[in-house]
Amino acid sequence: MHYSALLQLPHSMTTSEKKDRAETTIKEMGLHEARNTRIGGWNIVRLSDGQKRRVSICIEILTRPELLFLDEPTSGLDSAASYHVMNRIVKLSRQYSLTVISSVHQPSSEVFDLFHNLCLLSSGRTIYFGPTSTANEFFALNGFPCPAMRNPSDHYLRTINKDFDQDIEQGYGVKATTTEEAINTLVESYKSSPIFQQVKKRVSSLCKREGSILEKGSQASFLTQSFVLTRRSFVNMYCDLGYYWLRLGVYIALCICSVLMFVVSFLTFMAIGGFPSFVEDMKIFGRERLNEHYGVAAFVVGNTLSSVPYLNKPFLINIVPDFLMGIITGAGIQGVMMLNAGFFRVPNDLPNPFWRYPMYYNEFQGLQFPNNQIGGSLTISGEEVLKNIWQMPTYSKWLDLVVLFGMVVLYRLIFFSIIKLSEKMKSPSCLKS
Repeated sequence: MHYSALLQLPHSMTTSEKKDRAETTIKEMGLHEARNTRIGGWNIVRLSDGQKRRVSICIEILTRPELLFLDEPTSGLDSAASYHVMNRIVKLSRQYSLTVISSVHQPSSEVFDLFHNLCLLSSGRTIYFGPTSTANEFFALNGFPCPAMRNPSDHYLRTINKDFDQDIEQGYGVKATTTEEAINTLVESYKSSPIFQQVKKRVSSLCKREGSILEKGSQASFLTQSFVLTRRSFVNMYCDLGYYWLRLGVYIALCICSVLMFVVSFLTFMAIGGFPSFVEDMKIFGRERLNEHYGVAAFVVGNTLSSVPYLNKPFLINIVPDFLMGIITGAGIQGVMMLNAGFFRVPNDLPNPFWRYPMYYNEFQGLQFPNNQIGGSLTISGEEVLKNIWQMPTYSKWLDLVVLFGMVVLYRLIFFSIIKLSEKMKSPSCLKS
């Protein structure tokens, strides 16, 4: 909640004011006792499903919006948790004058009574749109009264749900009607009802009213967003048992067991262990980006900076096997080594599509070998072996480091471009829907 407050609230507010807003919102949603409990992860003590729903709602009402959309906020919750969640939302809507539009499936009678207005849809057709209190009367007048002691929402959905196209029970002596016929009857009746005329008149008056244009609210600065996202990602990585600590334990065990297999098989390829955490970060980013909490650039910068400490871990571990074994570790070359059982060919013998990447600089540079041939010098330098035998006339470690750094920048730019492109591709479909 504190991170969301720092990201969403305008830079004109101080840090203490943002934290106070977050604390107030936590108390309003009844989450004060669970404020220091982790939402998910490896912990045994985690938030319940109802508390997770309230956390999601807390994040959206931090900015005190005038209009709030909720998509099935009670999905997966029992009747008690559903009521408490919706009751909190109703209280906040009254307190902050919020207009809440929510889609709900199978609400209990207590939850159903909390709604002021009701909209029933079937295959895109409006069955009823008006006050919740008059819905029973509308269905009864059209021959579909709600039986006593039955949840009204269950009765409405049963009447207009044509997935199974079962017959609708009517009064004694009345011929049964199919679901499609019931829907047509309700649709035509609603169009000619006084409720529809009132709604139509209300919509017409609202369309004619001139109101102020709502502009995008101010947010935190780019530097603040980058700093907050970096800190949040770093904390998530540090607290995730599988992202860092479990991998570190595996590395230590492999170091003790087998250095060669450790370098070749695990040091490079176990980096994929961080992928699940990245997937979770992308899910959070997708939700927060749709609500425009921050920009793509701030997320990429934060994700990159938070990954640096964990990228230094294999760098430090590589120092020992590199100097002892003369092996330059890399994902591509290690894969080739494993596929070819450690046997390599000189560059001129490789087909052109192959990437020519030497691995023997550390083995030959600075060494002297005895010359058993008649004539010439008594020794042969390692540089001559590289040049004449292994066909490597020149080598610059600084150039390789520049290339590696350029690859990091290039891949991050590609990462940024993919997110922006997918965002633009989703926008037309969202507007169309």
